[in-house]
Amino acid sequence: MYSDAVADSFKKYAGSINDLLCEKIAKDKRIKIKSGNWRIIRIYNLEIYYFRDMYFCTMRSLQIFLLSIFFVACQKTPMPVVDSDPVSEYLNLPTAPFNYANQPLPDYMLIGQLLNVDNTPAHNPVTDNGATLGRVLFYEKGLSKNNTISCASCHKQEKAFSDDAIFSEGWEGHETGRHSMGIINGKYYYSGKFFWDERVASLEQQTLMPIQDSVEMGLTLSEMEERLKGLPYYKPLFTSAFGNDEITSEKAAMAMAQFIRSIVSYRTKYDTGRFMMNTQFGPFNNFSDSENLGKKLFNGFKKVKCASCHGSDAFASTGGRNNGLDASTTDAGIGGVTGASFEMSTFKAPSLKSVLLRAPYMHDGRFSTIEEVIEHYSSGVQNHPNLDQDLKDFDTGLPKSMDMTELEKTALVDFLKTLTDNALVTDEKFSNPFK
Repeated sequence: MYSDAVADSFKKYAGSINDLLCEKIAKDKRIKIKSGNWRIIRIYNLEIYYFRDMYFCTMRSLQIFLLSIFFVACQKTPMPVVDSDPVSEYLNLPTAPFNYANQPLPDYMLIGQLLNVDNTPAHNPVTDNGATLGRVLFYEKGLSKNNTISCASCHKQEKAFSDDAIFSEGWEGHETGRHSMGIINGKYYYSGKFFWDERVASLEQQTLMPIQDSVEMGLTLSEMEERLKGLPYYKPLFTSAFGNDEITSEKAAMAMAQFIRSIVSYRTKYDTGRFMMNTQFGPFNNFSDSENLGKKLFNGFKKVKCASCHGSDAFASTGGRNNGLDASTTDAGIGGVTGASFEMSTFKAPSLKSVLLRAPYMHDGRFSTIEEVIEHYSSGVQNHPNLDQDLKDFDTGLPKSMDMTELEKTALVDFLKTLTDNALVTDEKFSNPFK
């Protein structure tokens, strides 16, 4: 591309520079541009030209470079050093934290029944900074053995914080033993127990269990702590949440519990009607005829009685139930934890808020659609020894046949659709914060 004549001509007007110096500069070069056999090495204002094992630079370039060094060296005030912010470097978090602690819940969720079933402990109230830390931990894949799985891998926001797989995959690709339970309105469960079999007494305990599970995430708590200490953004987050940068599994559990308790549903079509009418019962003005019929069936005391297990405005259960999936025990459920025969095959019932977003259903994911679930209650309830009393015929003690008409089944589906909280499942403050 460049001839020898060009090189000779250039050398005539160029000032040479010591070869050893050039070699050192060449090794430390910041930017290198190649054009054919020529190479131009730029270091700030200094341009060094390399051609056929020779280094040379223009005298003007050398003068400007040396003058720049002299100017910087003579400054009385050192050049400022800007420290990078490890939080903003890795995370998309707002300057001021999102509002988790005082969300604008409607009055009916702040008094009466829901106030009495709130399982938030006095020592761990939800705070904005605490829930922010919990959000980061919830999406942190570094809490799994091979950095591939987070809590959110099995509790996906767009799936109402459940999983669309029947069984979730753990860090080595092995499947979990039960379907991922939805965690919306988790704070409104009076006993405070978690998992399908209620094997832990509090949400604070629950948050650490999947991390230690050999199938799910595969870490010990000491390994978890070391992982967090090695990630630069956690010290400032722990400081904001707890007043100091000490990183412990106990604090991590408290932060994750705060985040999960803040996942509350209150922005549905049902909630709009509930606020307008100031009662759960009676027709809602913003509902269609089919939706109101479905609501009447849901809250009924004779034929369907869904509210007996999914009562209150949180649509969550007050305790473990057997809903007649099988006539005999195939999964011991709560009974497998307590050893009590009357609790065999009983399970926790999660909230039905946004239920249509979190198929498949039941602890084993056996039903792929909400229509299959309704058909089970209409005609498929099995006579298990621990079948819930609300699913039995009062006179015979056998499973009650609800025998819903097609119109009633459609109405019930229409009502359940009004429980979908699209605002919650798209809300940024519950989304993945990592860049």
